Parts: sequence; structure tokens; C-alpha cells
Amino acid sequence: MSTLINTEIKPFKANAYHNGEFIEVSSDDLKGKWSVFVFYPADFTFVCPTELGDVADHYAQLQEMGVEVYSVSTDTHFTHKAWHDASETIQKIKFPMIGDPTGVISRNFEVMIEEEGLALRGTFIVNPEGVIKAAEINDLGIGRNAKDLVRRVQAAQYVATHDGEVCPASWQPGEETLSPSLDLVGKI
Repeated sequence: MSTLINTEIKPFKANAYHNGEFIEVSSDDLKGKWSVFVFYPADFTFVCPTELGDVADHYAQLQEMGVEVYSVSTDTHFTHKAWHDASETIQKIKFPMIGDPTGVISRNFEVMIEEEGLALRGTFIVNPEGVIKAAEINDLGIGRNAKDLVRRVQAAQYVATHDGEVCPASWQPGEETLSPSLDLVGKI
């Protein structure tokens, strides 16, 4: 299996539902800011609203960090609006909900389940240059945690601005980082 880490996202253009309106979102909109893509299988399902509601609960914090969130499924932007209107959990969402009915974006991020026409649960952190810095892909029955997503974005942003430093497991902002060197070999 190849990896998407440190590859530039492929160009795309799609319709989205966002704050009561239909908008167009393209890969060009991502340049110059951090982005998170949250792929999920389908609207009007079971695990999906729990995940998207969790991300919605952390959206203000991500925005304060200069991050835009995009949820993506192979549903249309019309279906996203209908789901938003029907579900109290989904009504909390303030980030763009991208429709990917052709599966182009899902294939670009290598999360498309071809035989089902659905996306796996994939989360991607993209830097301001449009390069994927972190990826998490889960099977359909395994939900994700937005609190850990925030921590991973913080670590990616820290590493991007602190050359030569890395963030250890469970790192939180303000905690000690590591500077890989000969002196650390065998000491951790």
C-alpha cells in the first residue's frame, strides 16, 4: 500500500452545503491555510453523526488554530442539506459539507470503497501548501475522536514551525518535544 503522507492533494472542485447555502469548494481554496478532511460513508447513518457532531463540538478550537474542516461523503450537497435539516446533531455543523457523488475526491484520498460507492472513515491533515501531513483511515464500524484530531493538528503545526523538533506520543502543547540526535539514541 502506498502512502499519501507528504504528497500534494490532487486538484478537485465540488459542491458543498455550508451555513444554509450551497457553495463551491476547490483545492485552490485550501492554499495558505491548514485544512482537515473528514471522510465518512453516508448521511442518515449511525456512527457518522456521532463523529461529525464530535468534530462540530471542536470546530471553534480548530478555527482558532487557523484550520478549516471539510466533511466529505459520496452523498450530494442536496442530501447534506436534508440531513442538516433533519438531525439536531448535524445542525451543529458550521464547516462545509462536501458532496462527492462521483467519488473523485474519495479516490484522490484513496478512501473509496468501489464496490459500495462509499468512503471509508478517513481523516487527513493538510498543511497550507496543500501537502498531506497526517492520515487516519478506519473501517466503517470504527468511529474517530475529534479531541485527538485537535492534538494531531497541534503537533503538525508545531513540527512545521520548529525545525528539527518532533512531538512524542500523547504530546500536548507546552510539553517537552524531542530533538533527534546521536545523544538520544538508546536513551528513550
